[in-house]
Amino acid sequence: MTTNIQIENKNEESKIAWIVIIYPVVLLIIGVLLNYFLLDINPYEIALPTASLVSAFVISAILLTINHTWIMTATELVRTRYKIHSTPEEWAASGDSEKSVSEEGVNELKRHHDTHLNTTENSIYFALLGLPFVIVTPSPMAGYVWLITYAIGRLGYTYGFLYGKDGVRGLFMSVSLLAMYGMGSYLVACLLM
Repeated sequence: MTTNIQIENKNEESKIAWIVIIYPVVLLIIGVLLNYFLLDINPYEIALPTASLVSAFVISAILLTINHTWIMTATELVRTRYKIHSTPEEWAASGDSEKSVSEEGVNELKRHHDTHLNTTENSIYFALLGLPFVIVTPSPMAGYVWLITYAIGRLGYTYGFLYGKDGVRGLFMSVSLLAMYGMGSYLVACLLM
């Protein structure tokens, strides 16, 4: 016999599933609309990037390097605070045991590792979209918007993830995904012109 709680749980799960499915589609549509109405899609023309596109890419790369340094430093500070070592040699030299690490320490280190992993995964796709994006001669505005917005999104995401602010993390995840979808849809639109 199905209870009302089970039915409510299934309805809630179904609602969440639809949001998860529709969410990237909505971001893609927003990216396409921004490209079409605001960012001046140019026909596909492969050339060396303009100085403004290189500067946008450099600014983005610097912001992403700052983001990586932040995650790396925060992770090492967690290791120091909770006396967590990286290698078997470090554990042996310290005289500490992995079993002595508190559950809080394990959870905090996992949070930092997950932040690092997510950032690395997304950076691969950013590079795969960003490199062709800058050589198809997008408008300077499109270059600045999508390249720098992605990096700002990743910085906000890192802040939200490291400090347990789910709303901030979700917002900035959307910002960085929007930038990637914006670059991807710009590339497709250039192909179709």
